[in-house]
Order: sequence, then structure tokens, then C-alpha cells
Amino acid sequence: MKALIHQGKKGLAGLAYQEIEEAKPAAGEVKVKLLYAGLNHRDLFVLERHPEEAPGLIIGSDGAGIIEEVGAGVTDFAVGDEVIINPSLGWITKSAAPPDGFEIIGLPDHGTFAESIVLPALNVEKKPEHLSWEEAGVLSLAALTAYRALITRAHAKPKDTILLPGVGSGAVTFLLLFAKAIGARVIVTSRSQAKREKALELGADMAIASDCDWDAELNGEKADIVIETVGAATFNKSLAQLRKGGTLVTFGASAGDEVKLDIRSFFYGQYTMLGTTMGSRDEFKEMLHFIKRYQIKPVIDQVFPLSQGIAALKRMEDAEQFGKIALKITE
Repeated sequence: MKALIHQGKKGLAGLAYQEIEEAKPAAGEVKVKLLYAGLNHRDLFVLERHPEEAPGLIIGSDGAGIIEEVGAGVTDFAVGDEVIINPSLGWITKSAAPPDGFEIIGLPDHGTFAESIVLPALNVEKKPEHLSWEEAGVLSLAALTAYRALITRAHAKPKDTILLPGVGSGAVTFLLLFAKAIGARVIVTSRSQAKREKALELGADMAIASDCDWDAELNGEKADIVIETVGAATFNKSLAQLRKGGTLVTFGASAGDEVKLDIRSFFYGQYTMLGTTMGSRDEFKEMLHFIKRYQIKPVIDQVFPLSQGIAALKRMEDAEQFGKIALKITE
């Protein structure tokens, strides 16, 4: 089968579109013929983390398709079922943190940027009927991450004011859609005027430039919740917009891992800071119910054929996208 495989060199230089042998499902596993897959920033991180001397790895965490084979003992799914992949491996029950052994599809095991994938039956769910194939293919990782951050961790509720720095990524776009679905007020930031305008079209109540004076733009308004996904470039500006007693949730650091924190201001502000990443199978099921209830669909930026996956990743690396980039597996 054809796949995007990383081997030999760090980064995009080690990525190639080539043939690889298909796997067979073992007991408790299913084989899914993939129709669409979705890009995440994690895919770029994997290209740096996958050792140069390691065997070739199919990257990718998001995908949707049709079950081709089932392994022994699989009773919940059958050949022909239309499914969406949950990339969260080994995290079944909702908990404060993932258990030991938790992994994500696409490293250390093969991922979704291929014509098929074999994975545990626990990691597929029936495709939501209101989603197209390309929408289902790009949903899982970013939507699950956003759902846990906003609902499980931040306990967001109607009429909360929520600040989302760095709108445009898949996860932040889902955060915007989810927050508006529950009736929250949403403020977003972006360096790009075009992305700010798109966010307003999606329902954002206010969109401000990342490099402006946020205090002046917000005119004294403070957020109940900040969900910080950018990292060092915006962390302290984000924290400064949080009301006393408010909650900051963080799960991203694309603009730097380390921040300098004025701890006295933090404890005088009575702030709560929470870390999060991904989510459990329980939360994945909750998220699917949530998007069905509110008829939420991913925002699709562009669709590339699998053979042009490197160009798709370059678009994401350059932060040109708004929403999710999809890969069409069969051309």
C-alpha cells in the first residue's frame, strides 16, 4: 500500500511517499481502509522525535474509513462499518491524567497517512452521520483535545468569557466552535487579519491582533477562562487578561516551551492553571455526542491528495491554514 513514511533524516527531509506492506489484524484489532486523514502539529513534532536510525514510520493520527477486516474476538464492529479513529491509545476511562503506557497513534506505532491501518477495536467509533468523510477524517485529535480542555478541565459554562489566543489552528478553531455552542462569549487573537475575520464569521464575539495592546483593546474586560496553546510568545499576555480567580488551561507550546512567571502576581490573583493533552475514550465518546447534539463540523482549510502530503505539512508548518488540512487517501 502507499503511505507517507518517515525514516533516515529529521524533519520533512526524511519523509517520503512510498510503498509499505499492509498489516493483518490480530485478536481484538480491526483493519480500516482509510478514505481521509487529517494533519495536526503533532505530525511535525513526530518528524523531529522519530529517531533517524529507527525503522520507517507511517505518521499521522487522524483518520476515517471503512472496516475491511476484524480480528478474533471483535464483536462491536463488522466488515463494512464506517468508522472514525480515536488516536488516544490505552486511555479508556476519564481520569485526571492518562495511565502509564498511554500513547498516540502515529508514534511509536504506524499512523494514518496510509491506505489502511490496523489498530485496536477500542480505538474506532461509528462515523457521525452528519459529517462528510473529509470532515470525519480531520476531527479526532484536535476535537478531543479541545473538548477535554474546555469541558473536562476548564468546566466552561454558558456566559463565561473565554480568551483563545492564536486562532487558526485546528484545536483553537474547535475551541471557538465548542465555546459558542454552549453559549460562551469568545475573544480570539491572531497576527493575521484574514484569520481574525474568519473567526468572527464563525461566531467569535471579538478578534484582536496578537501584537496589539490587549489591555487597551479589551478596555478592562477580563476573561473567566483562557486556553493557551501558543506558549512563551503569548503566555504572560494571556495570563494578564484573566480575571482574579479565573482559570488558565494550557496544552500547546508552538512558540516556546519555557515562560517566566511572576509567582507573586499569580497567587495574589488566585488563579488556577491546568495542564491537559488529548483525552480518554470516555471523553472521545462524549465529544462525538456533543458535536452531534450541536451539529458541529470541522472547518476545512484545504484538501491534498496523500501523494502531496509533504506540501500539506509545509502549509501547516508555515501557519498558513485556518482550520484543518485534510489528506484524501485514494486519488
